Amino acid sequence: PVLTGRVVDDANILAADDEAKLSAQSEQLEDATGHQLVVVTIRHLGGHNIDEYGTKLGNYWGIGRKNINDGVLVVLAPDERKVRISVGKGLETVLTNGEAGAIIQHDMLPALRDNRLPAGIQRGVTSIVRELSPGLEKAA
Repeated sequence: PVLTGRVVDDANILAADDEAKLSAQSEQLEDATGHQLVVVTIRHLGGHNIDEYGTKLGNYWGIGRKNINDGVLVVLAPDERKVRISVGKGLETVLTNGEAGAIIQHDMLPALRDNRLPAGIQRGVTSIVRELSPGLEKAA
């Protein structure tokens, strides 16, 4: 997909107000910390592993500041029932792979399993923001 903004809903699962709320949270995070957060939904991974897909897409799009590598990419492929939070190396001590996995397991998957995809994404983004900038999620 083409990077068109803070939310790239290529799978067409988000309503305009969902996209607006996610974009606003991403913008607030970047304004407060400099960290960039992008959400992307895609129908199919084209045979690729979601871990590699997320890393390559984040690098290709240049998510995060170049010398800091502090981007976060939330990837959801609903038709394949896959989700991933890819974290730039510059943030791996703040948002570890274990913490990203816990966000997926505890915050995102319950809603995703109930086919409440926008809610699952929203819960994940809120938890990521909370980890990267405590207190900011209260303003969102």
